[in-house]
Amino acid sequence: MTKKMYRNITIISFIIGFMLAVQYNTVQNPTERTTVDIWEIRQQLSEEQERHSELLTAISELSETVSKYEDAEFDNPEVLLQQTVDQLKERAGILPVEGPGLTLTVGASPELMGLGYEIKPVSPELLIRLINDLNRYNARAIEVDDKRLSYNSAIRDINGKTTINSEPIQNTDIEINIITYTYEQAEKMKNHLLASSFQDEFYIDNLVLTIHEAEQNIQIDSVASVPRIKYLSEK
Repeated sequence: MTKKMYRNITIISFIIGFMLAVQYNTVQNPTERTTVDIWEIRQQLSEEQERHSELLTAISELSETVSKYEDAEFDNPEVLLQQTVDQLKERAGILPVEGPGLTLTVGASPELMGLGYEIKPVSPELLIRLINDLNRYNARAIEVDDKRLSYNSAIRDINGKTTINSEPIQNTDIEINIITYTYEQAEKMKNHLLASSFQDEFYIDNLVLTIHEAEQNIQIDSVASVPRIKYLSEK
């Protein structure tokens, strides 16, 4: 064979090898994407199962309360009624709460501050996502920047500022206190937050989210004011 023929064979072999490599990658990539999709579906299924379990627990508690009311042998209906009222007041934020939980702190990134970046308080979108996630993991009570959250709390952007019930969050450095029903739930919440992407998402906004260790006792005050209606009159 001549040198020209050897050169042609080498070039053709290189082209065939390159085409086979491209075809191999094309075949392999869909399998990888399918695997990722399956894991995402499993993660979503696991979260839905946890929510389903929480709903079943809530239904069981309500059914137990109804059964006590219907029980003719219950000696102290006033005590049961007071317990129900206290539970409703707690959920509305009227009563102070204490129990196991954990504390999160949010602060400006020192590296970015040194570089002259503008640091703004946490955005309402990110704060809402965090609060919803905490509620999914059995948050009994939540306090953000000394503002107690209740069932009707509103987190909004008003004139470029993040507000809770129309009260603006003035400072970049804030503290978030969470109370759970048990210490085990507080530990589970901490581990979930550490494994989540929230710390990265806060860092994208030039903020540092610090997740502290679970504690046996955390105190959260009641809401600042409770509207009371003494009289109703016709006009």
